[in-house]
Amino acid sequence: MAILGIESSAHTLGVGVSEGGRILANEKMMYKIEDKGVIPAKAADLHAENARIAVEAALGKAGLSIRDIAGVGYTKGPGMGPCLRVGQLIARTISVDNSIPITQVNHAVGHIEVARHLSRAKDPLVIYVSGGNSQILGLVDAPFRHYHVFGETLDIGIGNMLDGFARAAKLNPAWGSSVARLAKGGRYIDMPYTVKGMDFTFTGLLTHATNALRSNPHRDVAYSLQETSFAMLCEAAERALMLTGKNTILVCGGVAQSERLRQMVSTMAISHSVRSFVAPDEYNADNGAMIALVAEKMLDHGMECALADCDINQRYRVDSAEIRW
Repeated sequence: MAILGIESSAHTLGVGVSEGGRILANEKMMYKIEDKGVIPAKAADLHAENARIAVEAALGKAGLSIRDIAGVGYTKGPGMGPCLRVGQLIARTISVDNSIPITQVNHAVGHIEVARHLSRAKDPLVIYVSGGNSQILGLVDAPFRHYHVFGETLDIGIGNMLDGFARAAKLNPAWGSSVARLAKGGRYIDMPYTVKGMDFTFTGLLTHATNALRSNPHRDVAYSLQETSFAMLCEAAERALMLTGKNTILVCGGVAQSERLRQMVSTMAISHSVRSFVAPDEYNADNGAMIALVAEKMLDHGMECALADCDINQRYRVDSAEIRW
């Protein structure tokens, strides 16, 4: 059965279609990020304006009509409240108008599952890195099957840290890829490095790097910020790898688009004779296909949501989302 997925947790309105585990469409429209980052209310307004266009584009790409859709899923959270509300409203409207079941998807589970599906990684250690989230995860079966958090940021996500630095450095667009371009050819300068077991923090690093812009070449600061933050993630993941004994590492989420992070994780994985995987950038960035894919799995396993219970949760924890498949 063909399932429609709606992703609207932040700057991207994504609409995907999945059928039998095959991704038939993955269309998206994005709020333009300039030098001020994402303004949630404006992003939500843009999502609402483009809702019909995005849904029709996805159906067209899949070669289907709305009558061919057997169910719909949307991002419940985590994310920006106004943006999540738009996706919820789109999905509820489609469900009611077409008398089809609806389900609600955890955003992090979407990122992990689409990457796991495309890589065919069965039971990986997951390094999930996005704007608001940075976590080291793995599947466990107790007290229910879910992604257990072995380690995570104790303050802000690495993506938000990079975006904050980009704004301080007056980069346009103010996000991680701009920092990566600035960092090319940089030289390392000392930065604070904070790893606590398998947890880590980024606010001190961000403050130090922002202040360092006043007296150091911006290229050197950007390079040092990247190297330090990525090394912190790799140390925490390496410790989790030793704890769990897993033989595969999966990197996913928006920051997984970073070539340098992928290089560092690959080097760490090779040193322990384990494999590392990363999905194509299209599926690491926020996208509707990941929501459609997980929604299909959920509906196949009886995880339909009553319309009255379809809500949003800006702080929806990945370890509270049940994985029945």
